Amino acid sequence: MITVEGLSKRYGGFVAVDDVSFTAKPGQVTGFLGPNGAGKSTTMRIIAGLTPQDRGTATVGGHRFADLPNPSRQVGVLLDASAQHAGRTGREVLTIGALTMGLPMSRVEEMLALVSLTGSESKRRIRNYSLGMRQRLGIAHALLGDPQVLILDEPANGLDPAGIHWMRGLLREYANRGGTVLLSSHLLHEVEVIADELIVIGHGKIQAQGTKSELLQTAGTFVRALEPDLLVSALSQAGVHATPSGDRGMRTDASPEEVGKVAAAAGIVLVELRAAEGAGLEEMFLQLTSDTQRENVPQGASA
Repeated sequence: MITVEGLSKRYGGFVAVDDVSFTAKPGQVTGFLGPNGAGKSTTMRIIAGLTPQDRGTATVGGHRFADLPNPSRQVGVLLDASAQHAGRTGREVLTIGALTMGLPMSRVEEMLALVSLTGSESKRRIRNYSLGMRQRLGIAHALLGDPQVLILDEPANGLDPAGIHWMRGLLREYANRGGTVLLSSHLLHEVEVIADELIVIGHGKIQAQGTKSELLQTAGTFVRALEPDLLVSALSQAGVHATPSGDRGMRTDASPEEVGKVAAAAGIVLVELRAAEGAGLEEMFLQLTSDTQRENVPQGASA
């Protein structure tokens, strides 16, 4: 289990992590989501003992990472697939890891087979690896010590669709055996498929957390108007908060009848009005982190 309580980290005048608390439980995949610069990687580095926090605690199995005896036998970490020595071969990286952890050399062969790196690929210098091959090697190294906890930052980067499917099955099986997985990824669909719990962070603060079913359930109304800005203004004057959702659409906590009355009174033409269904992960993510997004595409602009 990973337990984070009141974690904070500041770099000069910039607050990277601000009073973050959550738990990643055994037997589950916990998706850790947020825009670039939201504090995900800093939080994971603190958990892995690579960055000191200013306040709060981060423990694995009740212990700080630095206090774990032979930590790689208990926690597998992949934060940067390109961080391996470029002049070594994949086999050499795993061999050094096995020697450091006190593992038999047979474990190297098992991991190479697990991540589908062939004999010739394992003898290739890492500088000549594709990003996908580096990811596979990083996952092999994280699993080398047969740990009970995995901390993975963007492990699907560079993997092709078959590789992503493989990784999804690997992590699901690992969690089903009782392992704890903390997974950061920008591939929201993959997180939605595999994650049991979701944590959304923005501006260094937790914006939402809970089970996937809890966070993706949505009540209220979905509405689209020909003049969305006018509808937002009219709803605001009526005390109804609306958040963007798709092309000229928005969601509110009010009922369809209430929204329809506001629009009719203001003379606003609606093109869609219905009870809201459960939001997808991408929609929920964009709503929760709307004030942290760099991209702000104007209505009607083409991608």
